[in-house]
Amino acid sequence: MKLKDKLMSSYLAFEEQVDIDHDIHQVRDEAIKFFETTGFPTKKLEAWKYTSLNSILKEDYSIFPKKEDAIDYKDIKKYLIHDIDTYTIVFVDGIYSSHLSRTTHDKLDACLMSSALNKPKYKPVVDKYFNKIAPKESMVALNTAFANEGAYIRIPKNVAAEKPIQILNFSTGNESALMIQPRNLIIAEEGAQVQIIERHQSLTENPVLTNSVTEVFVEKNANVDYYKIQNDKTSASLIDNTYIKQSRDSVCSMHTFSFGGKITRNNLNFYQHGENINSILKGVTILEGKQHVDHNTLVHHTQPNCESHQDYKGIFSDKSVGVFNGNVYVDRIAQKTDAFQSNNNIIIDDTATCNSKPQLEIFADDVKCSHGCTIGQLDNEALYYLRSRGIPKKEARALLMFAFANNVLDSVKIPEIKKRITKQIALKLGVELGFNL
Repeated sequence: MKLKDKLMSSYLAFEEQVDIDHDIHQVRDEAIKFFETTGFPTKKLEAWKYTSLNSILKEDYSIFPKKEDAIDYKDIKKYLIHDIDTYTIVFVDGIYSSHLSRTTHDKLDACLMSSALNKPKYKPVVDKYFNKIAPKESMVALNTAFANEGAYIRIPKNVAAEKPIQILNFSTGNESALMIQPRNLIIAEEGAQVQIIERHQSLTENPVLTNSVTEVFVEKNANVDYYKIQNDKTSASLIDNTYIKQSRDSVCSMHTFSFGGKITRNNLNFYQHGENINSILKGVTILEGKQHVDHNTLVHHTQPNCESHQDYKGIFSDKSVGVFNGNVYVDRIAQKTDAFQSNNNIIIDDTATCNSKPQLEIFADDVKCSHGCTIGQLDNEALYYLRSRGIPKKEARALLMFAFANNVLDSVKIPEIKKRITKQIALKLGVELGFNL
């Protein structure tokens, strides 16, 4: 049975299992009908021109895990940012793990999407925010149809979260192949502040396909600092759909670190609704083997006096493939917009591929907007200079590549994450860096 047919038949069984209110049921029905009509995205679509899902759609995925596989803290410790105190929401094969999690309702909500969708006390918030900015796209619709579990985070007005919140999704290999579809809803109300760390990690070599959707609402004067760490096995694929709506005077930054996985597709859309908004999108991608990462970004400027800053770095070796498709859209009314977009890439081997398409669509006439991309190799003169100072070739190449990506790390606000990513970059480059950050 084809995966699409299996999903369609599984939807009926799924709807019978979940206790959901009528409004959400209607949203689900509309979503599955849309997916039935559109199907999975193909390379015929401009936005998917360089990324084919054919190789991962052939697997016979289990849509629902047959049983819960309990794992211990020692099994996941290395994937946690464990040297700082955090709230932690852990899912194992798509099922919430209470003994590995540390949720809270004290001053803020860091808990479960299933609770928000099913308990009447959350209904006003769900009605206001759920599925309100996620666009009508096939993979988003598929997630919406099956959405039941994920993280629900709400930071009330003028509350600053005392510690970061980690969202962790683990797959155990209990199934020969598994598809999971987390759905996250994050709301930072007026004047709120929060830091969030998200990771999807397979603990097995069995194929895993994750189709995740996250909606983030950043209200007036709020600040959201978000980190995505993607360093999975080559048997795991991730389609990550994140949509962010910002109100006036808000700041939202999104750092994406992509170091592994079979196919990773990041759809990251920012929608600015108000003046004096700042949107920050930064990423580092380091790939090897036959890994494939596709960053598809959008910043939509709808009001005057706003900023956006996109800076993505990529390093590609072996037969890996990198894609960057970035779009900045400036409405006619959005005067005094300051938008910057940059995508710079290093190709280590001739067999690696990088496709970059930075785009500006500007309909205002009083703006400061720029974009650009580079795809090339290491600077031979700089390499020669380092080698002339007694640094071996391998270490010299690594230092140059680390320096290339370092300006993205400069804006990381959590020191423990910066330290972790620095070590991961050194590991990917195959050296030990002789300095600490």
